[in-house]
Amino acid sequence: MEWLSVPFEVSFVQRALVAGALVSVVCAIVGTWVVLRGMAFIGDALSHGMLPGVAIASLAGVNLLVGAALSAGVMALGVTALGRSRRLSEDTTIGLLFVGMLASGVIIVSHSRSFAVDLTGFLFGDVLAVGSADVAGLAVTLAVVAVVALLGHRSFTALTFDVRKAHTLGLRPRLANAVLLALVTLTIVASFRVVGTLLVFGLLIAPAAAALFWSRRITTIMFVAALLGVLATVGGLLVSWHWGTAAGATIAALAVLLFFVSALLSSARQRFRSPTLEIERSR
Repeated sequence: MEWLSVPFEVSFVQRALVAGALVSVVCAIVGTWVVLRGMAFIGDALSHGMLPGVAIASLAGVNLLVGAALSAGVMALGVTALGRSRRLSEDTTIGLLFVGMLASGVIIVSHSRSFAVDLTGFLFGDVLAVGSADVAGLAVTLAVVAVVALLGHRSFTALTFDVRKAHTLGLRPRLANAVLLALVTLTIVASFRVVGTLLVFGLLIAPAAAALFWSRRITTIMFVAALLGVLATVGGLLVSWHWGTAAGATIAALAVLLFFVSALLSSARQRFRSPTLEIERSR
């Protein structure tokens, strides 16, 4: 069993494990609402929409998190503002902003020959290079997300399943939607240092989507999604250590793999139960 324990005896792998677990829990809480509300596209758009800010921050020698936050904030505000238009559907406005922000980022990057390494880190992250400050930042992010999700649980639920009822109950669905969008933005900005913007989408969506096969209660979905995310983190770090693969990409790939495994097991469970139900009904 040494192959299970040896990797986690190294300090930087231990930090990667803690950081990955924190990201998994944050993504589980926010990702559950993203999946239930069908906000996957906007999550993907926000993750790529950070590129201009990160590119400018890198070229200016500013902290990448600052650039990512500002760029994602512009993207989120744009989605909120254009989403009020009755002439354009929400996915159209998101798509336009997505392409515009991504194109702007590529244009900025193309003017710098020395940006290739930073761009790779932006897209795929480097979980094994996470420091104590990054872990502390993720812990603060988790605390903020948990508190906001707890306080806004009723509003988020009404917004997800019955917007009219939310209006009737005075839960202010527009505000709830803006807060939820802010949570998605915060999660992506805080997590891209660990798994990169291209791969954070996997941890945000895959565990929560997989958890839907096992439960219909929102809190249970979050709990199961967190467990699956942590499992993907542990498995990804082990595979990365022994096979020499990119850690962040391996974690995200295992998270997606767990989704397909859950889908297959759920399908097999339904097929197993169906004949039994038919026999019982025939009696």
